Amino acid sequence: MTVVRSSIKKILIVGPSWIGDMVMAQALFIALKKDNPQVIIDVLALAWTKPLLDRMPEVNQAITMPVSHGTFGWGLRKKIGRQLRQQKYDQAIVLANSWKSALIPWFANIPLRTGWRGEMRYGLLNDIRTLDKQALPMMVQRYVSLAYPASQAYAAPSYQAPLMVAKPAEQSLVAEKNSGMKRLILCPGAEFGPAKQWPSSYYADVANHFLMQNWQVIILGSKADQAIAGEIEANISKTNALYNLCGKTELQQAIDLLATANTVIANDSGLMHIAAALHSPLIAIYGPTSPSFTPPLAENAHVVQIDVDCGPCFQRTCGQQHHRCMQDINSQQIISLVTTINLASQDEKN
Repeated sequence: MTVVRSSIKKILIVGPSWIGDMVMAQALFIALKKDNPQVIIDVLALAWTKPLLDRMPEVNQAITMPVSHGTFGWGLRKKIGRQLRQQKYDQAIVLANSWKSALIPWFANIPLRTGWRGEMRYGLLNDIRTLDKQALPMMVQRYVSLAYPASQAYAAPSYQAPLMVAKPAEQSLVAEKNSGMKRLILCPGAEFGPAKQWPSSYYADVANHFLMQNWQVIILGSKADQAIAGEIEANISKTNALYNLCGKTELQQAIDLLATANTVIANDSGLMHIAAALHSPLIAIYGPTSPSFTPPLAENAHVVQIDVDCGPCFQRTCGQQHHRCMQDINSQQIISLVTTINLASQDEKN
């Protein structure tokens, strides 16, 4: 199906379900706007991603997908699709690979429906692409490629890194930084599984070091991360400038706090990708996963990963029972890197 790009006035993006993936999707939105500055971009996604979309200036509106992740919901998808017909979208771009994710644009009668083949979506998508993983090794490249005609789909595109615009952080969550006090934010959780988590005792070592240097330390994460956050807090000797906010913030609050950090230390997680998109100085610790596929997309992000015989294994738990990919990244290495980053920042200001 041949379409003149300038005729595309309004696009519906069917967004991914995971926070990190949605952050990377902003690179697609930026590419679409660069190619066609007047285009209107709406994003259909699960409710928990709305705080991210609200901080992406390219997005006109976030439309909440009322069907939960993993639910088929034929009737509800049909209803939503028919409701969206009145929006008169020129194109839909479906980022998820599932068959059901392509149903709503089809029900909405959107004339151009673009996406990777995924689960054999012939008919549902009429601008269907077959993915060459070697040509497009990074997830962000796979997203951004969908901004361009199929004839260009297999050339790795250049892209602009995500750049989210934070709002002022709520001061009620933590005490305002004192004059000269720096802020270190720790993100010790990983939704994927415990194999992605740098040990809590190492996070505590780092926190103790910088608390003694008169830094403020904040621990961020979801309710699922409260156990590891509690382990960190239990090993902190100086707690007057420590704030354990795991499970105590909404995503929008966490986003805006991350934007205030002098340094963020995170596992490969959604919060890691958010910190990168905010261009906060970031140390991203990788173990069983690979930064060659989903790296933090910011020039001031520092990836730490060591080579191990069994990795990257992409397993949720360590099958070898030693977790060397994380255990062998010692806390002093991260302390030294935080110090180097902040000394460089001071030199730039001077």
